[in-house]
Formats: sequence, C-alpha cells, structure tokens
Amino acid sequence: MSDMTNPPLLIVGHGTRKLEGVGQFTALAARVRSRGSDAVPAVEGGMIELARPTVGEAMSRLLAGTDSGSGRSVVAVPLMLAAAGHSKGDIPASLARERVRHPGVRFAYGRPLGPHPALNDVLETRIDEVLAGADRAGTHVVLVGRGGTDPDANAEVAKVARLLLEGRGYAGVEPSFISLAEPSLPAALDKVRRLGAGRVVVAPYFLFAGVISDQIAAGSKAFADAHPGVDVRVAELIGDCDELADLVLERYREALAGDIRMNCDTCAYRVALPGSAGKVGFPQTPHAHPDEDHSHDHRRSDAGSVALVGAGPGPEGLITVRGAELLAEADVVVTDRLVPPGLLAGLEDRVTLVDVGKVPRGPSARQQDINGTLVDHARAGRRVVRLKGGDPYVFGRGFEEVLALREAGIEPEVVPGVSSALAAPSLAGIPVTHRGMAHEFTVVSGHIPPGHPDSLVDWTALGRLRGTLVMLMAVENAGKIAVELLEHGRPADSPVMIVERAGARDQRRVTTRLDELGEVIEASGIQPPATIVIGPVAGLARDAGGH
Repeated sequence: MSDMTNPPLLIVGHGTRKLEGVGQFTALAARVRSRGSDAVPAVEGGMIELARPTVGEAMSRLLAGTDSGSGRSVVAVPLMLAAAGHSKGDIPASLARERVRHPGVRFAYGRPLGPHPALNDVLETRIDEVLAGADRAGTHVVLVGRGGTDPDANAEVAKVARLLLEGRGYAGVEPSFISLAEPSLPAALDKVRRLGAGRVVVAPYFLFAGVISDQIAAGSKAFADAHPGVDVRVAELIGDCDELADLVLERYREALAGDIRMNCDTCAYRVALPGSAGKVGFPQTPHAHPDEDHSHDHRRSDAGSVALVGAGPGPEGLITVRGAELLAEADVVVTDRLVPPGLLAGLEDRVTLVDVGKVPRGPSARQQDINGTLVDHARAGRRVVRLKGGDPYVFGRGFEEVLALREAGIEPEVVPGVSSALAAPSLAGIPVTHRGMAHEFTVVSGHIPPGHPDSLVDWTALGRLRGTLVMLMAVENAGKIAVELLEHGRPADSPVMIVERAGARDQRRVTTRLDELGEVIEASGIQPPATIVIGPVAGLARDAGGH
C-alpha cells in the first residue's frame, strides 16, 4: 500500500451500554464497508468507552495481515455530530495510543460529521415518519442535542435547528439540550407550548440508541402527561442508514485529500469564549477505554477519577446500584478486609486490586500511604474505586481520604453504603427502633475505652438514654464500656445482642445482658467485626429466630 493511497478506514464512535446502540454502530460499519468497497480496502469500527470493539481491537483487525513497514496509513473518522471534547481530545488521545502500539503507522484524521444537508434530510424523514401524514404547518419541532461545556458544539446544534427550519414548512424549530446547556428539553417544550403549539415533534439529534435517547423519550412523555392538550411525539434517531454511511465516506475522502475544513474560530480550546474559561492552552482530558490494555499508554495525564464506594456489610448484593456500576468500570480497586469477598471475586482480570489491610491491631497500610495510592493511580489516568466496608463516612475515615484527594486537585465521587450499624441488627433479626420500645438509636465507636484522653464520647449521657445503643469496633473494650454505662444509669438487665460477621455465611449472634457483656464476649470468643446492640430491642431476639 503506498502512503495514503486507499488506506483502510477506522470509524471511531463513543460507545454505549445499550446493546441496541452497539448493534447499530456495528451495522453502520458494515454498511460503510459495503458502500465503499470499490475505494476503501478495509473498514472497522471501534469505540472509545463503554462498549466493544475498542479502538485498539479495531486497529488490530485493520492491520492484520498487512506489512509492518513504515508505509502503513489509516484514515480515522470520528463518528461525532459535533466538534466537541470527544473529537478534539478523546479520539486523538486514542490514536496517540495506537501510534505507540503500532510504530510506523500514520493517521489522517477526518472531521466530525457536523451540520450537513444529508443529516438534515434524514431528520426531516424521521419527523415525517412520526407525523404520519399530519401537516407540517401545524407542527413545532424541538431538536434535542447532547449539550456540553463547548460553546462551539452547542452552537452547531442551534445551526442544525435553523437549517432544519429553512424551507421545510414547520411552524417552528427550537434547539434544546439534554444536559449541561440551555435551553433544556422541558424548557424548549414549554416555550413552544406558550407559543401556541398544539402538536410538537421531539427530534433527537443523535445517531444511535443509548441512555440519553431513553432520557429524551422519558422527558417527552413526562411533559406530555403534564400537558394533555399538547400532542407530543418523539421521532426516531438518525440511526444506521445509507445517508450516514455515505457521509462517513465523504469525510474519509476529505481526510485522504487533506481537506478537512475544521472550524477553529469559535473553538473553546483555541479562543477564550464567555463561559468556557480555563480551556485555552490545555488539552482535552482523554477517556481511557476500560477494556484497553493501558500498559503502553504514555500520554494519559489527569484523566483519572476516584470514587469512594460503600460496599455494605456481608452479602455482596447490598452494594448500591451506583456503587456496582463504578466497580464494573474501575481500572483499580483499593480495598480492605471488611469488603464482601464476593465483590472482589467478580472483578475482571484487567483490574488492579490493591489490598490495604486495615486489620485491627494487625498489619495494615498507613493512611497517608492509602491516600498516596489513590492520588497516584488517578494521576496516571486510571478509574479508581476506593471500596470500603459499610459506609465510607461511618467510622471509615472516608472524609480523610476525600480531603487528601481534594488537596491533590482531585474531586472524588462519594457513594454511600449500607452501614453495619443498621444492617447488622436487621440481618440478625431485630430492629433498632420499635413502637413503644425505642424512639431513638445512637451509634458509637468503641475503639477507644471510656476514660481515655482521646475519647470524644459522653458515656455519662449514654448511660442515661433509654433507647438503642449500637456500638461498632467495641469488642476489645466492651467490658469497660458496660461498667461505664451501668455506673451512669443503664439497668443491669438491659438486653444485649452481639452480631459477629453480620450477613456472612458464618454469621453468629450471641444474646446476653449488660452486666455480663464483658464475660460473655470473652467466653464466646467473639472476634471483630462485630456489632453490639444494647437496649430493649435486643430482647426481641428471642422472638426473631435467626442464628
């Protein structure tokens, strides 16, 4: 293959978790391959995140069977409707990684699809399909784009809306955005309603099915339900079609000829524009595909993230939906001993697992070393999940890690977890409150005994309370705590339940009374993690069954 003469075509898409959208992307690549077979020797599609095939996998297929000399070339076309962060930063970063993996390969990078008459014609067709014969003159159209922090990309959506209005006979076309930019979809729908629209077609300016298209449908339905006097219809997406395939081939030919005609006059990465400060002179943060091998990636910088995720106690199924999502996307998981083992067993082989111990009175990583681990992996561009048993903010030192990350310029996401303070009693068969028995509950850390100069607990006040007292990390000091509570008013026969390893298969519960707590813990061989419940509700254990 001579340099840049009929090189293969790499179509780079965003990616989606929806299988329907992945199928549409794959079908489009096949359509481009078929329609361009006379001029393009090979066509493959790869996605930068959320789905496979990845860009790296697509490149490997394109180059399979070709010579490994320095003359190899590839044309890459971003399957993006607007020139925003993905096309300006994420995809170039992916191609930079491919240059490292495939030395000698040269890329010609095409421009995004952009406002194009062919796509406007497709939008018109989709609108007519949902109108099903209803007249255009009585129809307002609300065009919905992605929306973002790049004003140039947002302006392109407004341009498409104006071009869609020209000469097509609609009563009006209003641009809107699903996120990060105004007007929002509800605001645009309300605007056309106030203008007297009796019929509205919501036209998604999106290529394939995904979470966002579901949001558009749900938002449109919610507006229609709230305004029964307005006929709201949602058009289909642009989708896999001949017009889109031919436009990809047009962008291929442009890149091949060196004619990409990029507009930089209103690019926020080149010109300081109102509302987009801090972008000029700085590279767009690239995505890192979770299925990619990052070992050859020398260009990722400040692209990582950290999430503090509460894993809950015992059963792995008690993690939140958001926590499970982040865990599935993680490159690195920093964990300790209280995390349910099933969550770790389910990690993919590509994930780096860092065990920082946290064994009581045993070997464990220093907190400052844990903080450093989180910062270092994030700065290396990795998606880090700090997985903590229970809830990160309930005696978990989670906020210390947040402060350390903020000091390093990293703002973490915090995902609450189910705390063992509430879950352990429930898993052992008792509530922490019960009508006529306990109207309050108090959660206390017992890792420091009463009378210790570092203790912040008012044991005198706790001795006078009548409700439920839940103690965590108190096995070692339980006897001393019981003496203190008895001295300040808690009845000697106050029911107590100890839940060891709550929710695990070998969960054990032991019942006793307050004045015998220390002796029972020693005689029973109770070991951390254990939750101690003191108060009338613990007496319900005899009626609760369990084990």
